[in-house]
Amino acid sequence: MKRFYRNVTADQTEAGWRVLLDGRAIRTQGGRAQLVPTRALAEAMAAEWAGQGEDIDPTAFLFRDLADYAIDVVAPDPAALCTTLLGFAQTDTLCYRAWPDEPLAPRQLAEWEPLVCTAEARFGVHFVRVAGVIHRPQPPETLAILGAELARLDPFALAALHTLTSLAASLIIGLAALSPAAPLSEVPLSALWDAAHLEELWQADLWGHEPEATARRARRRADFLAAARFASML
Repeated sequence: MKRFYRNVTADQTEAGWRVLLDGRAIRTQGGRAQLVPTRALAEAMAAEWAGQGEDIDPTAFLFRDLADYAIDVVAPDPAALCTTLLGFAQTDTLCYRAWPDEPLAPRQLAEWEPLVCTAEARFGVHFVRVAGVIHRPQPPETLAILGAELARLDPFALAALHTLTSLAASLIIGLAALSPAAPLSEVPLSALWDAAHLEELWQADLWGHEPEATARRARRRADFLAAARFASML
């Protein structure tokens, strides 16, 4: 698609902030008014439009796409997404470990256990750790507390959390990356990303880094960092 606008601005209304293209408000991909809660987010979305060249690159709108997802999909039924996110808690990557005598186990213990323990202290819950891949359910009390935490989040935060959690296959990591005020904020986002992909990186170190897999991981990492930045601007 050719660029069809000249000027991009961010504008405040009584209902929230919006992006204007040549003075005209944008609508979401679902046809709703595209209103976001903060000036910082609106300006970041405006920068995506302003940074386009003569041809519009539809893959360059990470913030817009997250905002549209929050407005079009999450806001009408946030409870549905909360249920999906709790599913990640049931099979959280950080809770499924190698057997203690396997070479990967010490590294998992060193990198994953502090993240799990900090999440347990933060929310007052207990996560079941599993050796091997046989599923074991998390305690109902843990899921109830986490469900209540998720229910307090607005649709924009839930949209960001869904991206973070899906890419990490870990609600523990998603929640750590979501909140800059959380105890895990001391852990850099890049370290959280590497922790989520510890086994994949371990295998690559052993057998070699395959270019396509490396490129795919880099794209997913960029999406992870964008979602974290999206959350920080709410």
